[in-house]
This record gives sequence, structure tokens and C-alpha cells, in this order.
Amino acid sequence: MAKPVQQLLFALAALALVCAPATAIERRHGVLVGTVMKLDAGAKTAVVKLADGSEHTLHFLKRTAVHGADDTAAGAKEAFHGLKEGSQVAVHYTAEGAVETADEVDHIGKGGLKAADGTVTGIDRGAKTLSVKTANGAQETYKLTDNAAKYSGKEIAAGTEKSAKVTVYYTEEAGHKVAHFFKAAI
Repeated sequence: MAKPVQQLLFALAALALVCAPATAIERRHGVLVGTVMKLDAGAKTAVVKLADGSEHTLHFLKRTAVHGADDTAAGAKEAFHGLKEGSQVAVHYTAEGAVETADEVDHIGKGGLKAADGTVTGIDRGAKTLSVKTANGAQETYKLTDNAAKYSGKEIAAGTEKSAKVTVYYTEEAGHKVAHFFKAAI
């Protein structure tokens, strides 16, 4: 009787080793665009509501960067760096399981990122450029940030990258348009 029990335990242990990678928590990256609904300084979280009505609770860490918000002296020292409820934002985040952590937050609008819609005419992730034809027929070329080249526009399927309608979120730096991220237009 002892031998079958040992064989069963060995089989279960082997099965656990084979199945362990399948139960690992997947790490995801993405960008959420929405409105800050609530800030909780004690919990260091922000609730962002997206256009589809869904709400995401994002955790802020010391390393979370906030760009384009009203960065007053007092705001620069607190967790949200001047971000306010009602702000339009783009949040670059990392998720592990159900926990979403804000890596970078970009204010959209005055003093922050600008948004432009168009049709993709070319993406070169190696050269870090995105070419877009605007509604008025003008051709715009954006430099991509490292994160934009790596993560943005992943939902645009291969084969459609030269006809996809996108929204590009960018800044103007030294006379160049720099795309911080882009996504399929809604």
C-alpha cells in the first residue's frame, strides 16, 4: 500500500510543477484615457473613469511620474504632483492580476498633451516614427517616445497598420511633434 501512495504523491508533485507556470500572474502594460473622478491621498490611489463608463483604481508609487499637471511647489511634494479631480489624463500603467499601478500620468489639454486624429500611413518602431494623414489631407510625422514605440498601438492588427484610424497624443518639443502614445480611434 505504501508504494501506490508514494507514486500518487510523486505524480501530484510532478503535475504541480508542470501547472505552476500556468497559474503565474500575468503582467500587462497599457494606457487608459479618462477623467480623474477621485483622489485618495491616504491610500495613494486615483479612480479614473473611461469613455466606456468603466472605472479603474490606480495605485500611485513614489516613482509615478505626473506630467503637465499644475506642478506648484506644494503639489510637487504630494503623491499626485498637482493632479486634480476632473482632470483629463492618460495613464500609462502596469497591472499584475487585478492591481493596476500608475507608472506615468499625462495631463491632456492646456499645458499637457495635445490630441490629433488621423489615418496611419506608416509605423516604424525601429526608427521610432509614426506617419499619419489628417482629415484635411496633411501628412504628419511624429517621433515616438521609447514607450510609445514599444507599447502603443498594439491593438492595431498587422496588415491594417497603414489604414487604421488613430488618436495620437503628443507634445511639441524643439520644433518636432513627439507622440507619447497612440491608440485606435473610437
